[in-house]
Amino acid sequence: MDRTEDRGGQRTRLDRRALLQTAVAAAAAVAAVAAAAAAAAGVAGAPAAGRGRHGYDGESPRFALAVLPDTQYLFDADSADPEPLRATFRYLVGERREANIAFMAHLGDVTEHGTADEIRLAAATFRTLHGTVPYSVLAGNHDIDGSRDDQRGDSAYLDAFGPERYRRMPTFRGASDDGYNTCHVLRGGGREWLVLALDWRISDRGLRWAQGVLDRFPELPVILTTHDLAWADEDGAAELSGHGRRLWDGLIRGNDQIFLALGGHYWPPGRTVLTNDAGNDVHVHITNYQDRYYGGAAMIRLYAFDLVRGVIDVETCAPWFLARDPDRRSPLAAETVELTGPADRFSMEIGFAERFAGFAPVVPPRPRPPAAVLPRGTVAYWRFDPAGLAAVGRDGEPVADGVRARDLSGNGNDLTVRRLHDSGPTALTWSDGHHEGQPAHASLRFDGGKGPDRGAILTTAAGAPLNSEKFTSGYTIETYLKLPEPFEGDHAWMGILSWEGRNGDAGKTTGWSPEEPTCSLNLSPERFLQFVVYPHRQDADPTSWSHALPVGRWMHLAVVNDGRRTVVYVDGSKIARNPAQRSTGIATLGKPFVIGATQFEEKYGQGFYGWIGDTRIVAGALSPRDFLTPGGS
Repeated sequence: MDRTEDRGGQRTRLDRRALLQTAVAAAAAVAAVAAAAAAAAGVAGAPAAGRGRHGYDGESPRFALAVLPDTQYLFDADSADPEPLRATFRYLVGERREANIAFMAHLGDVTEHGTADEIRLAAATFRTLHGTVPYSVLAGNHDIDGSRDDQRGDSAYLDAFGPERYRRMPTFRGASDDGYNTCHVLRGGGREWLVLALDWRISDRGLRWAQGVLDRFPELPVILTTHDLAWADEDGAAELSGHGRRLWDGLIRGNDQIFLALGGHYWPPGRTVLTNDAGNDVHVHITNYQDRYYGGAAMIRLYAFDLVRGVIDVETCAPWFLARDPDRRSPLAAETVELTGPADRFSMEIGFAERFAGFAPVVPPRPRPPAAVLPRGTVAYWRFDPAGLAAVGRDGEPVADGVRARDLSGNGNDLTVRRLHDSGPTALTWSDGHHEGQPAHASLRFDGGKGPDRGAILTTAAGAPLNSEKFTSGYTIETYLKLPEPFEGDHAWMGILSWEGRNGDAGKTTGWSPEEPTCSLNLSPERFLQFVVYPHRQDADPTSWSHALPVGRWMHLAVVNDGRRTVVYVDGSKIARNPAQRSTGIATLGKPFVIGATQFEEKYGQGFYGWIGDTRIVAGALSPRDFLTPGGS
């Protein structure tokens, strides 16, 4: 671009100034559109999934989008120097596996004058990415005849960066008839999303094409890229340019799928958040470094999406300078190698599911029947929906003493409800709350506590086979739980599940007290998960400790013993403090198994406080992929 630009009829000087803190939102949506519908839209194929060439993993919940703005000063007649851009591309190729880079989007003004020689040199430089990182390029006003829209006809730019360039890329899904607008479908986080790369001056015909693409990919979230979108004032607050306003009114505001719009052309970088017709945020960003040392040195910005944490981590660097020996960088290279100010290195929390609920709602998994979650070796399985509970009421309705929870493994380890002390009806109620991956969509709400002691338990009968099971070949004990938010009252050392009986009666001498039961899963005052077991064969009490469990959210817990040692998992993630001590079996004493409390001196004090869902015990060590929730997450 030039140093001055027309902003709504006013000529405004674009001085170099501080960059603005930026925010970006991203996520992914649900299944790809059928091939027939795609063909009707002028698009074809389906994106490759899973780890492919050069290590990219489309199923990983962490992936990155690279954004490359104006490179025009690197391709400027006889002063051209493509080496910074080559270095950036080598960096993207080399980092593709480590950063899980899905795609690169160029924001236009590839060259300064759009001559055949400049375009030819730029096109050859881009080939560094071919076969590795897929990408899109769009025309900026310096690449073509900027006085005309996308119906301008042939150009040196179109010859080099037209649709034929992308046809072998797995992400390419089609182009407008004129060739200046393209669409690309990416896979990241196990889902698909769309990049819509639009010309510097899109025509009415081009807008109709873009709308047609959106209509045929109605469930994909969209990142729109163009050259001229918005400009920023000296404080970094951005507003739409004249062309950006046309895109907003003609395409963006009426299509809730478009959540992020990226442009270059102007500097300094800036951002704004606009509200679309659906009442949702659309993040509008300017990214451009051509005013910096060496024409920006092909500086790249990486948007790293983390769908587990719900965070976008953004960083900006110049790989050409980064690759040099720090002792040999010039002063200006040293200060430009990486931009670490709040405008160029930051994180932002994103509500992915909420933002895309209007066009790609998350469909919760359906309940799974008991037969689907009974692997070989299942000793007991309890759930609190109609399949497993003898009496199911409304949410919040008490579950009476004597109600039976059937052992769906068929091994006769049914549980019976009993209240502790003088606890009232609300000590145990039925709930339709559940972990999203839980087979049964139901749980029990326990309202246990101290002072006065209260709670409720579910116990096996006196002669149940589980009471005496020794598990010498290993075991897996799984359950789902949720702690209330706020977490009120004193619930220190409340029990989640256990076997009754004293470890001293089993001949154990190593523990904190002989009055402890032989096996229990508990919660410490700091909400650390504690699993303590007195093995059948060893005189020992190996104890696992987790991190502080969160409140207000469902979790999957798993205790896995392979006959030698025990490992505890929370949401499919192995906790840190698992003892290496030998542990073979459980020193059960023929006494009942219990959900909802832990004894001391063969007496119950407080009961559990929170929700407990499906619980399963298997005689053998399961891997996380075989947990009730695959992976446990």
